[in-house]
Amino acid sequence: MSAWQSVAVRRVSVQAHELNTMEISLKIENLGAAAELLKKLSGEQARAAYAKAINDAAFQVRRAMQAEIKAVFDRPTPYIVSSPRVLMATSDKLTARIAPAYMGGKGIDPQKILQAQEFGGPRRDKRSEAALRRAGILPAGYYTAIPATPYPGSDDGRGNIRGPFLVQLITYFQASGEQGYKANMTDKRKRAIHKGTVKTTGRRYFVAYGRLRSGKTQHLAPGIWAASGPYGVDVRPVLIFVRAPSYQPRLSMERVAKSVDVQDYLDRRLRFRIREAAGI
Repeated sequence: MSAWQSVAVRRVSVQAHELNTMEISLKIENLGAAAELLKKLSGEQARAAYAKAINDAAFQVRRAMQAEIKAVFDRPTPYIVSSPRVLMATSDKLTARIAPAYMGGKGIDPQKILQAQEFGGPRRDKRSEAALRRAGILPAGYYTAIPATPYPGSDDGRGNIRGPFLVQLITYFQASGEQGYKANMTDKRKRAIHKGTVKTTGRRYFVAYGRLRSGKTQHLAPGIWAASGPYGVDVRPVLIFVRAPSYQPRLSMERVAKSVDVQDYLDRRLRFRIREAAGI
């Protein structure tokens, strides 16, 4: 059974309707002692209390989702960790939805990232990879990876290339053209990079294809390299071209559901919200 198939007991149902998405729905049954309290409330007051209890459980699930992401990813970015959002229940709709949300901008839709982590399989191109591929720099069937020792100033400390550094690479190789990137680099700007500044070492970027193609760089691993120092003798990798990676399933929403014990948590929050509404 898939980890995303429904987990339902008594009053609470936790279901998946899309990838990486949970819904919490409430059916009122067997309230026991709480039934006496409900008699003191109007229908609208009771439904408002139910909605608050569902939302309490939904935010608890969100916290568990974030904990699961932190546990299975290596140094996840704040963008991914904060991506699960809660579409809150209301008194008119006693269902809350918890799912990674795309907030727009240049980032990749978290659903696409987390899908591979839940079900495994190959990952999709990053925007930078798509740009390099269109420019004929990145060979078919290859993706980019940061070398074991990142090029100075290139990484963000989380295993990713810093945005400004990546834009510099894209524009340096005249691979721009996708919406959101700056214009391709001018010759004047290239000369400034080659020369360097007080804070940065002058460098020249070049593409090596190793044994994939004949040429002077067959001794280097396929990728983007930088040459710096006198006569360009200091040669270091910036991005390595690697075969298509394939993820093994790691993200388990079944673990999330079990860690929260939604039924018990919702029971307790429901009793609290009913007492709160009744003024007890």
